[in-house]
Amino acid sequence: MAHPPAPALVLRDGDEAVLAGWVRSSSVRAGLAQRARIVLLAADGVANVQIAALVGVTVPTVTAWRNRYLGAGLAGLEDRERPGRPREIDRARIITATLTPPPKKLGVTHWSARLLAKHLGIDFSTVARTWREHGVKPFKEETFKFSTDPELEAKVIDVVGLYMAPPENAVVLCIDEKSQIQALDRTQPGLPLQIGSAAKRTHDYIRHGTTTLFAALDIATGKLTGQCKPAHTRKEFLSFLKHVARSYPAQELHLVMDNYGTHKTAEIKAWLAEHPRIHVHFTPTSASWLNMVEIWFGIAERQAIHRGTFSSVTDLTRKIRAFINGWNDRSHPFTWTKSPEEILAKAKPKTTSNTRH
Repeated sequence: MAHPPAPALVLRDGDEAVLAGWVRSSSVRAGLAQRARIVLLAADGVANVQIAALVGVTVPTVTAWRNRYLGAGLAGLEDRERPGRPREIDRARIITATLTPPPKKLGVTHWSARLLAKHLGIDFSTVARTWREHGVKPFKEETFKFSTDPELEAKVIDVVGLYMAPPENAVVLCIDEKSQIQALDRTQPGLPLQIGSAAKRTHDYIRHGTTTLFAALDIATGKLTGQCKPAHTRKEFLSFLKHVARSYPAQELHLVMDNYGTHKTAEIKAWLAEHPRIHVHFTPTSASWLNMVEIWFGIAERQAIHRGTFSSVTDLTRKIRAFINGWNDRSHPFTWTKSPEEILAKAKPKTTSNTRH
């Protein structure tokens, strides 16, 4: 004998709109949306058996949520706290395992959340949540190199002092070379930027040779003196120094340079000795980032070289010259803000021991 259908469920005032919103929402938990659909179907007079078939649950489940709504309204559809002690997550164990290299048999260099979860026998989301809470990012790796220069402190104070308090009636120039700039030509013409579509270029290219850009950045004005040369030997560097000296014929010059070999050859030292108005300040070993012309090189790379198309080395050097001219028309000085103390605090090796979990 068939059971008579249950009477239509009577909804409380205002609940129908809320329940319908839960069903449509993409941010509501799937379980809550399912319960809301059960209650709405019950309110339309649909039999429990049909509701179970439509929603994909059992008839006792439909009956249970009908009764929960009858007893407590919308609050009855929320999850109840389970009895017993809440499950404790050993976060220290997760962090310790994360900081320990994976077993060699796994053949991986670092843990992924899923791999570590399987290794520890816990849920993937628990590992991912623990990593977020503690700021642990095994998937990310950064580069570093600490200077081993025995004169690190003295050189940092010297160079930064020039930036923050340059000598009066003198010009401070940051000098370096950007070598091996490739003249790359794309195999097909690029597609221009359009509304809704980024500019495009082919992934393959044709190499037409390289050039080296020698540059001297005036820290007071931001203007750049530059020359492109086919190589970066002591011969080309000395030629560029002479060009810089001619560009600033009367002023006392302070040149900030890195420790590249061509900057310290006997020919360079002899020429500098003949020009006492020119003073050289070397950045520490492995700290060429202290040279402000590196900032300008980064701008040139992003704005003129990386996305450029060059049919020859001559075309490349011509476009670099055009960028330098344009830069000098709109140039601005870079403001150095880090004190020697702040730099030295970060430039020295850190301990690798860290017991904070």
